[in-house]
Amino acid sequence: MTHAIRLAINGASGRMGRALLALVREDRRFELVHAVVSAGSEHDGIPVFSELSTSARYSHGWEAAPAVDVVVDFSGPQGLSSALAHCAAHGIALVTGTTGIDASLEAQLDEAAKHAAVLQAANFSLGVAVLTRLLREAAASLPDWDLEIVEAHHGRKEDAPSGTALALGHAAADARDTTLAKDGVFVREGRPGARRSGSIGFAVVRGGDVVGEHTALLLGQGERVELSHRATDRSIFARGALEAAAWLAGRKPGAYSIDSMLQERGRTHRHG
Repeated sequence: MTHAIRLAINGASGRMGRALLALVREDRRFELVHAVVSAGSEHDGIPVFSELSTSARYSHGWEAAPAVDVVVDFSGPQGLSSALAHCAAHGIALVTGTTGIDASLEAQLDEAAKHAAVLQAANFSLGVAVLTRLLREAAASLPDWDLEIVEAHHGRKEDAPSGTALALGHAAADARDTTLAKDGVFVREGRPGARRSGSIGFAVVRGGDVVGEHTALLLGQGERVELSHRATDRSIFARGALEAAAWLAGRKPGAYSIDSMLQERGRTHRHG
């Protein structure tokens, strides 16, 4: 693209949305043209919308919504559903980190990818993307070893295991040609008995102000492999989402991933 990438943020009132707003102001790759906020939110001079398809509210009044190249969504299941419908209808690229996706919304993601470029991830840390790739290879190479995914987050986090831990588990299970429904262990208490060889377990820690930590333990006889990632700054997730948005804008319809972005960047670096 020769012009600045015209960016819309869906869910700009939330924690991630505010982080994106702070970063995009200093990022010359983008022009922020559309920010979807919740009712009553402060807009501080940015083009504010109640949804992706309405007019913008500026300090001088209302205007028609401008053209958008890519939407970054950190809203919620309902907000994502609306964003998918809008992006599919207009061929707009969509990057989403919204969690709590059920089977119906998963089907909508798949359908939208037939009409627009869609990149969905549970975690936009580039380090976590590399961790996932390493775990996939390790799990396939050591199929009979026990695998435990240990994750820690701040005490206010409501879901457990985290979406990132589950994504790691799914990646490992897929590499072993199985599923978490078959080989995942989510709860242990009382006397659960001996561990089934090769199972994928989850352990959860909640407390304090931990941003996010994930460790995959591959446990064999007399040895173990540990793969870890620790986030110390929440802005890494917003930075990763903007990297994905810059990469996805202008691409053909389809389902994309952070891993595919990293692979392409790696090839470009090697042959550049």
